[in-house]
Amino acid sequence: MIAGEHIFWITSRAAGGAALLLASAAVAVGLMLSAKKPVAGKNDLRAIHEALSLTTLAMVALHGLALLGDSYLHPGLSGIAIPFAGAYRPLWTGLGIVGGYGLAALGLTYYVRDRIGSARWRKLHRFTAVFWVMAIVHTIGAGSDAAQLWFLLISGVVVLPAAALLSLRWLDRWWNAPVGPRVPDRA
Repeated sequence: MIAGEHIFWITSRAAGGAALLLASAAVAVGLMLSAKKPVAGKNDLRAIHEALSLTTLAMVALHGLALLGDSYLHPGLSGIAIPFAGAYRPLWTGLGIVGGYGLAALGLTYYVRDRIGSARWRKLHRFTAVFWVMAIVHTIGAGSDAAQLWFLLISGVVVLPAAALLSLRWLDRWWNAPVGPRVPDRA
């Protein structure tokens, strides 16, 4: 196999894998930032979270755009931009496109959070986890390396800790949710 013949596919694979790893790290750091317990170096973590998120979006864009030059798939613009319209594994690819759009929309709302309000922004931003899970499902269903041990090990190092933090967050909310009507405290 000559690399030149497959440079677009190789680039897309690399960018997709990088996007998954970066998104997982961004989710983990974001969950640490939003923890109820104080976190040392919160401003540093915020900068790291922002850098990871923006780099994720760049890798997602490169992942899709590189496929436009792929001589085997020929997805066309609709195949990389319109969910479920492509010929290659349309369900899994469609979930990836929806996930990518969702991550982009929610990630970029950070820059307009003052206009939409911090409380509303935080509520919206929680949906990031849904789009991240869509990206994982896309990787498993459409990724050409998804069954490779090396890929599973590398991905697991970043995906599993983020998934564990997310699970703990959901369990904490479920476990500590008030039961019945809320009664105001009397001071």
